[in-house]
Amino acid sequence: MTDTSRPPQFDPPISDNNRFSLGWEEWLALPDLGLPAIKAKVDTGARTSALHATALEPFGPAENPQIRFTIVPNPNDPDLEVVCAAPIVDRREVTSSNGETELRYVISTKVSFADRSWPIEMTLTNRETMSYRMLFGRTAIRDDMSVIPAISCIQPELSYDLYKGFPRRKATRRPLRIALLTREPNNYSSMRLKEAAEARGHVLEMVDTARCYMAINASQPEVHYDGKALPQYDAVIPRIGASMTHYGMAVLRQFEMMGAYCLNPPASIGASRDKLYAHQLLARQGLGMPTTAFASSPKDTKDLIGIVGDGPVVVKLLESTQGKGVVLAETRKAAESLIDAFRGLDANFLVQEFIKEAGGADVRCFVVGSKVVGAIRRQAPQGEFRSNLHRGGTAHVIKLTQEERRAAVKSTRAMGLAVAGVDILQSGSGPKILEVNSSPGLEGIEKTTGKDVAGKIIEHIEINAPIVNTAIRRKSIRSSTVG
Repeated sequence: MTDTSRPPQFDPPISDNNRFSLGWEEWLALPDLGLPAIKAKVDTGARTSALHATALEPFGPAENPQIRFTIVPNPNDPDLEVVCAAPIVDRREVTSSNGETELRYVISTKVSFADRSWPIEMTLTNRETMSYRMLFGRTAIRDDMSVIPAISCIQPELSYDLYKGFPRRKATRRPLRIALLTREPNNYSSMRLKEAAEARGHVLEMVDTARCYMAINASQPEVHYDGKALPQYDAVIPRIGASMTHYGMAVLRQFEMMGAYCLNPPASIGASRDKLYAHQLLARQGLGMPTTAFASSPKDTKDLIGIVGDGPVVVKLLESTQGKGVVLAETRKAAESLIDAFRGLDANFLVQEFIKEAGGADVRCFVVGSKVVGAIRRQAPQGEFRSNLHRGGTAHVIKLTQEERRAAVKSTRAMGLAVAGVDILQSGSGPKILEVNSSPGLEGIEKTTGKDVAGKIIEHIEINAPIVNTAIRRKSIRSSTVG
């Protein structure tokens, strides 16, 4: 049965100017669901409002259940499928106008007409055979409102053109289902991200990268975990250890194929982990860095050292993390011996100029999006040149110069990262970029600055999590081009 009936047309009665009036059909917005325009039938015969929804997926803890679903807001554009989510307030049996009873999820969300908004309850059901994607029932009509059944669209008309250019870059308030890829679910960074996500009404699930495996196919890409397929996530936060870089990037690419927003893309993580390539990308952007040299042949050792200076020099393994695999050679002779030793181990390494005026200190800039959200100066302990906090370094808050701030943001963009820890050496000739870390720890920056950096990361995800179901769009485009 369809709801295509039209009331008889006649001159409408004059309504009370003090009352807010609705016609028998109206354009409205559901901003908390990310729906800027939807045309609804106003039906005082129906008690509860109903919204078209498919692919319903409950998630979250029992004490705070959420539901994720998709909707095609425009009946004439089946390719536009919007992802929505909302808290579940009830599940009840609803009898439709044709006498069929259905058990439906009930959500609470805000409805907006022009500049007026209020919360309403709605049931979720498949209305694809109906002319309207939404039914506006009598419990959503407030006491100071009236319905004039002879008039269509008393309130300002909207348009499905508002969906052009989705996803919008505006923070969404809908609950998100987020996966945190990590092998250390109980460390400070993991727990803080979970805490920050839940504080903003989202659900964050820890996923062990090593236990993921993939079903790779064109029609329905999946990531499996503990014997079953993982659900579709709105966003994935990758915290992939150096030993898992290659496999972790493959898992992350699979989540991308499933339509999830990946906080840091796999290719960008790979670029940041390859120190040689990372330095080439930074150099291409004209960013300052310590003079760096790389060679394969042992015949080039002396000239290699000469490029960066006679000493001291820093020899750095390409796969080094947290200061491991980074060695200071005080003299030219020590540098030659060290390089020969590394070559004997068949290791890939860089040779870098040692910035003496830095005094065993560097600056960690934490970048989220296009902003530096926190900065600390890390000082190496006595007799050590590596300032990593994991190696006993100390930290205090620092105010960055505009040049340092710009360099941190520009180097993050050069890698294509959304979140990064950028390590800078302060030198007489300006900031020198040491490293761009794609999985920076939160403990040092948060405890030293007192800032809610985890909250800034979740806020960035809210702004960038997809509203349009891109996975569905890709399948639609593929099927329309076949043959």
